[in-house]
Amino acid sequence: MFPHCSQEIKQLTYSTNAAPANGRRKPATVEVEKLANFGNEVELGAIYTRPEVAEFILDLVGYTADAPLLTYRILEPSFGAGGFLRPIVRRLLASARLEPDGLTVKRLAPAISAVELYKTAYSSTCDEIVSVLQGEGISSQDASTIVSSWLRQGDFLLLEFADDYTHIVGNPPYVRQDQIPDSLIAEYRSRYSTIYDRADLYVPFIERSLDLLQKEGKCGFICADRWMKNKYGQKLREKVANNFSLDVYIDMTNTNAFLSEVSAYPAITVLRRGKPGATRVAANPDLDKTSLAKLCADLTLTGISAATPSAGARKGYKANEPWLLSADHDLTVVRRIEANFPQIEAAGCRIGIGVATGADQAFIGAYDAINVEPSRKLRLVMTKDLFNGSISWRGYGVVNPFGEDGKLVNLSDFPKLAEYLYERSETLRKRHVAAKNPNSWYRTIDRIYSDLYVREKLLIPDIRGTAEFVHEAGHYYPHHNLYYIVSETWDLHALRALLQCGIAKMFVSLYSTKMRGGYLRFQAQNLRRIRLPAWHDIPMDLQQLLTNEGKKPTSSSRTLDAVSSIYQLTKDEVTTLRKFI
Repeated sequence: MFPHCSQEIKQLTYSTNAAPANGRRKPATVEVEKLANFGNEVELGAIYTRPEVAEFILDLVGYTADAPLLTYRILEPSFGAGGFLRPIVRRLLASARLEPDGLTVKRLAPAISAVELYKTAYSSTCDEIVSVLQGEGISSQDASTIVSSWLRQGDFLLLEFADDYTHIVGNPPYVRQDQIPDSLIAEYRSRYSTIYDRADLYVPFIERSLDLLQKEGKCGFICADRWMKNKYGQKLREKVANNFSLDVYIDMTNTNAFLSEVSAYPAITVLRRGKPGATRVAANPDLDKTSLAKLCADLTLTGISAATPSAGARKGYKANEPWLLSADHDLTVVRRIEANFPQIEAAGCRIGIGVATGADQAFIGAYDAINVEPSRKLRLVMTKDLFNGSISWRGYGVVNPFGEDGKLVNLSDFPKLAEYLYERSETLRKRHVAAKNPNSWYRTIDRIYSDLYVREKLLIPDIRGTAEFVHEAGHYYPHHNLYYIVSETWDLHALRALLQCGIAKMFVSLYSTKMRGGYLRFQAQNLRRIRLPAWHDIPMDLQQLLTNEGKKPTSSSRTLDAVSSIYQLTKDEVTTLRKFI
């Protein structure tokens, strides 16, 4: 084994995690050591990139062998098995050969910095890179010195760095917060402002990388793109919007970009420290060398006018809004509709979500078997009750501890309810909502509103490949895996017809994060993006047509004609809309 690797481990320092005078290390340091020594690929978020994808990203950021790479400083923050590091080293050596003293320790040592937490991967990569350098005729001692300078073992988010970098590339670890030890996530939160809401680990990796870029430096990553749309990405969007430019975005969702099958939803992004400019956009490229070379040329041409069909352009991003990076026609249609019609809730509709109980096993059961007063239980509709656009109720009910006034009922007034709940009190009192307010230990997390139960509504399952809106006349209460729409003005049959005719899916597909298998999230935050005319602005003949069509299982050409008329769609826009039906 390369001897300097083990020495390098001892040389690393964690700026706030160093051992105190009493010899005890902070918990975060202990957790880092555990992961470094014993962590598996799942815990470390290790997903290895295909070689051609790594080469492509290096081309995109301009780290090519014909450039003066000895004058650059490149960082790989999580090198794993060396998928990016190998081509980095190969390109650097090819560039260095062109200079008289290029293959010396003095010239090579400052050019690369690479970090890996997992000690086994670190050590094996050290050995491999030493062998590569020796193959170039560099002595064993010089090769060891160079690699000691290049490679560091430790946690990228906790290590100190002396330099800023011209280029940063890689595949940040994809780890959810609930997989990170409490002491470690607390340490990360104290350092990184972008760990907002439930941000995954790749988010602070991007933040730290951006902070280490010098002016006009470029960061090229392949990682999940959810930060561009989700709530948890808001702080990172703010950071990028204020001081950086998203130069390139390539949707890789349907491209086999990794060496193993993963359920991530990746994109290639190139971020630059500097004045914001146009974002070049592409999707799901072929991974053969010729196709990638052409796409790279398209994406790196100078000037917005140079955009080609394979590399569209976007401009102007707001930190508090999702970033829409999709096919040209889809976005064009949505933007025009947004400019001319109000959001759905401003057009007289209200969107909500069904009840979350915090203890379904206690509150939910077979309706006829729930032994409480009749007024204390409601028929419950769930996603599995929806079939072919209608409801096929499976007989479940939910206990309702709330009265008509929206307040918790007094259990002394309902002896059967009291007996039922006290039998399950141990489970109910363990919930956070009960611990927070012990006197309300028997409430559901979400308040149950009796008027919603008897109200006409549209039900929408959250995760679907297509838009599904089911009319419910007022006989069921929705479970928390269903969203609903109610309206004082719109006829809900007509609304169902309009929404299912491509409008809902077109909007949601742009604002939703992508799910495995092509599914979308029909969440309230995405549904509220839909634009809708006021009911009274629709001609009466079209109102009647939509109402009649909304009572049918599927959309017809008559519905599409009506929707096209209401939104004043052009022929091309109708063609775009048709894709979403």
